[in-house]
Amino acid sequence: MKISTINRNILRLALPSIMANITVPLVGIVDLAIAGHLGDAASIGGIAIGSMLFDLLYWNMGFLRVGTGGITAQAYGRKDFKEAMDTFTRGIATALAVALLIWLIQWIYIEAAFALVVCSPEVESIAREYFFIRVWAAPATLSLMVFKGWFIGMQNTVLPMAVDITVNVVNVVVSYVLAVHTPMGVAGVAAGTVVAQYSGLLLAIALMYYNFRKYFHLISVRASIKLNKMKQFFSINGNLFIRSLCMLVIYIGFTSIAARYGDTLLAVSSVMMKLLLLYSYFVDGFAYAGEALVGRFIGERNSDYLISTVRWIFIWCFGISLLSTLIYAGLGKPMFQLMTDNPEVVEASAPFLFWLLLMPVVSCIAFTWDGIFIGATATNHLRNSMIWSAALFIISYMAFEPLLGIQSLYLAYFVHLLVRSLYLTIVRKSALTIK
Repeated sequence: MKISTINRNILRLALPSIMANITVPLVGIVDLAIAGHLGDAASIGGIAIGSMLFDLLYWNMGFLRVGTGGITAQAYGRKDFKEAMDTFTRGIATALAVALLIWLIQWIYIEAAFALVVCSPEVESIAREYFFIRVWAAPATLSLMVFKGWFIGMQNTVLPMAVDITVNVVNVVVSYVLAVHTPMGVAGVAAGTVVAQYSGLLLAIALMYYNFRKYFHLISVRASIKLNKMKQFFSINGNLFIRSLCMLVIYIGFTSIAARYGDTLLAVSSVMMKLLLLYSYFVDGFAYAGEALVGRFIGERNSDYLISTVRWIFIWCFGISLLSTLIYAGLGKPMFQLMTDNPEVVEASAPFLFWLLLMPVVSCIAFTWDGIFIGATATNHLRNSMIWSAALFIISYMAFEPLLGIQSLYLAYFVHLLVRSLYLTIVRKSALTIK
């Protein structure tokens, strides 16, 4: 396969995902920026904690996108469109069932959460208000995960791009209008998210009908939820569920631990996490391309295309990570100041900005392997890598906290990225062997 053809395939899938992903962090950034300009550090912390509560719920359901994408991509490679449609049906049925469960347990869930999360009464009050509004978007949010994974698996990243951009633009506009130009305040940020999610769902349904209705005759709800099919679906996704739980230990743990150091450092850490993940949305565009193409070529049993694609995806991702490091080096503080105009928070950020220079290269390896392993449906390795990284995140923080204070939290985050990168690199051959 010619290098030019390989890169055309990669860029055809990666560029729309990158364009969509650019808008994804903007939602969280705008939410925090609106809160930052509405009031003090407690407003930023309340949004951060409220968002964290949904991360706890939705990240556990990450397999709805991840598993759907990998299984569908391999079905596409085999030209088994019946299985592709069955995978979509199973995903949507699971998403709606989980959304109903979230609605039923929402009051129990938030009481349990605040029994564990330590924060000031003012931050807790804001977070509760945010949560009880945004929770009504659950069916749309979870269903959109399935749509996105399925579109990617069908080798089409333009459609999820259109959906993501629509969701995020609507979110920014509606949240700003409701929060700044009405008495709703922070509640307007949550309401804007609800409006945006359902807008995206309506668009996804329309795009599905317009582009794939020729496969609708293959849909059979009864066949798709047969016991043996559901068992296979949840066998793959069970590993991804455990992976998501481990990711929660890290990402939710990061925010929860930061809250113990006071509202100001919680606000600093919330903004830092947004900035640390900002560049990764560019890398994720290529990871999505890897997911789609690796799954397709495994389905086609084409090892030459598979190996070449993996190699070039890494070349692209390393280039992005190096460029990101240079941007952070020159614009780290101005980027932080865009997030909040609170002088105390901006001043407190100075000792932490150097972490922006250390994360990109290490994390790009982990993020890129994630997409490739998802396409290969090598979910056992993804599970194991996150178990080890979560364990070492906790151990690193506990070991260095007496010496470094809150800086040990950032060190622990760096260690978890390093562990993920090393583990997946070591086991890559077994995951990418076509059987």
